Amino acid sequence: MIRILIYLGIVNLGISYCTSVAAQNSKKWKLLSGNKIEWKVQKGEKHEDHIEMAGLQTAAIINYGIRDGRLLLDKKVIFPMLRTIPNNTHGSLSVPFQNNNSLQIKVNGQTIEEYPVSFKLDGKLGVYSTTNSALTVERTLFPSIDKPILVEQIKLINTGAKPIRIDLKNMYANFMSDPAKSVYGQYRVRALIQDSLISSIEPHQSYKFSVLYEGKKVSDSDYHYAPNYEEQKRDDFVKSLETDLVLETPNDTINTAFAFAKIRATESIYDTKGGLMHGPGGGSYYAAIWANDQCEYANPFFPFLGNRNANESALNAFRHFARFINRDYKPIPSSIVAEGESYWNGAKDRGDMAMIAYGASRYALALGNKDVATELWPLIRWCFEYLELQKTNEGVYRSDSDELEGRAPAGKINLSTNSIAYGAFKSAADLARGLGNTKLSVLYDKRAEELRRAIVKYFGADVQGYPTYRYYEGNTTLRAWICLPMTMGITERRAGTIDALLSKYLWTNNGILTQSGDKVFWDRATLYAFKGFFMNGATERALPYFKYYSSMRLLGDHVPYPVEAWPEGGQRHLSAESALYCRTVIEGLFNIIPTGFRKFSINPHLPIEWNYMRLKRIKAFGQIFDVEVVRQGKQEFLIVMTENGKIIKKSKVQGKAFEIVL
Repeated sequence: MIRILIYLGIVNLGISYCTSVAAQNSKKWKLLSGNKIEWKVQKGEKHEDHIEMAGLQTAAIINYGIRDGRLLLDKKVIFPMLRTIPNNTHGSLSVPFQNNNSLQIKVNGQTIEEYPVSFKLDGKLGVYSTTNSALTVERTLFPSIDKPILVEQIKLINTGAKPIRIDLKNMYANFMSDPAKSVYGQYRVRALIQDSLISSIEPHQSYKFSVLYEGKKVSDSDYHYAPNYEEQKRDDFVKSLETDLVLETPNDTINTAFAFAKIRATESIYDTKGGLMHGPGGGSYYAAIWANDQCEYANPFFPFLGNRNANESALNAFRHFARFINRDYKPIPSSIVAEGESYWNGAKDRGDMAMIAYGASRYALALGNKDVATELWPLIRWCFEYLELQKTNEGVYRSDSDELEGRAPAGKINLSTNSIAYGAFKSAADLARGLGNTKLSVLYDKRAEELRRAIVKYFGADVQGYPTYRYYEGNTTLRAWICLPMTMGITERRAGTIDALLSKYLWTNNGILTQSGDKVFWDRATLYAFKGFFMNGATERALPYFKYYSSMRLLGDHVPYPVEAWPEGGQRHLSAESALYCRTVIEGLFNIIPTGFRKFSINPHLPIEWNYMRLKRIKAFGQIFDVEVVRQGKQEFLIVMTENGKIIKKSKVQGKAFEIVL
């Protein structure tokens, strides 16, 4: 294990400090120790929220809260491998369990009503309620790690002085699918009550049983589940994420938001017949992969975390996209769906080849595995060959749309495709050097530089009074994706771009609008912007916004993860956005950029109000190492040390990016 320490003095960044952030977030939730949060219900409070959780065989979206003073706990359980007809993007079997009273609990012959006292989140959802009796109820909900069930553990506690009689009745209806609309024959979904043989509870005693929301093929044999064992496995999964890639800063909210983001980024992986597939989720997107969500957003993050399933799902995604390489240079589909059996290309080329080449290059470098890089190299090269066929006389690349797929204008040549292509050329040049291909490394560096100049010339413009970028020819309103050039290392026009992104035209209480004058926001753009702010030295200006955003997403009215968008999808907890949150820290605050199989550049930006920030147990580049940035007077030192504290490298730095070779 290697530890990297960087001792920094305060550096004058020449950037004004922003002391005001739009409204203060009302924190409904509170931090608890051990990466947990709690909402203690206030008298008369009304609030509802939803959260998504997932395992290898199932996902669940749980609506919870207080409605008319009583517990709201509706479940929608999704079974991604129980495919429906038409077997397309949305062809995952989904069954609601909407009435919590369908599990009837009676005390001394009277049906109980539950009044929530508190809710907790820690990779599971905990609900604690009093009732209209001496009974209190504790519920814990979580998906199985590897079985097609959502588990609800229910603990009944007699707080009274007398024994109470308990009657349980399962009134949930069994769901049987239409065989004519089911790919693999008829399916059965049901709520199974397990360990419910109880007649009474003595004073101050408790009883625990489980409800298992199961989906299976009718032809499959019944399985005897062990709910306590399933809970232990879920706890072990969460704990494994807590102990790797650990963020430590003086801001506990950011630390905890980072820890939660690791869960959501990693849990949404499905064991399909096409191999492990990381899926966005959201009630719609399962057993499928996208060039943006997986290749561009999530896959470059996974080597840093080192989770085995996550890294395998990333590699599997690139293998699936590589299946569509063709001699006619027809675009690779934007999405491969239905466990790899079909695809979606409804928006045509969204810049997908740039996304794939960028993600594959970053992933291969950060993984530090030359054999994997060699395998992915033909896919990367083909994507660049395709891009060259789209090059215009202005030296930029055309695409049919962008990742918003027509939700907002993108013209025939957009900034997103070209910025990502630039980042792809830069990382692919490094990858080519690592593979010993000097000719291609020189070529890709040359194309990157040519593209950088072309982007600045073609897209550079004054928009709504800001010297930034137009998004496409004819664009006259500010767009969120003007943040992309500076996240890829294009520094021209960054000052005007930062001003524009934080202006009244784009910044809102919910982050950055898709475009000026609109009400739509997408967290992915906000997170890219934060990364760009930190990478480009605007740390002091951006930190209050990032603190506000982190607090809002972790402790506000809709928690605990970054979201997809609003109003589309109702702020679904799509998985890849959580990976982008983590990358905001890794590539933004720490500014770690892979440059080889065993090396990376780093130019950390420690906020003035912090004395330290640490990333511990980074698992990238085939190593396990720590990065720690500590302010100590005006001196800056880099110390590379092993786990036991042995110093293997020490050097003085002057606030510039430097390269670490592991």
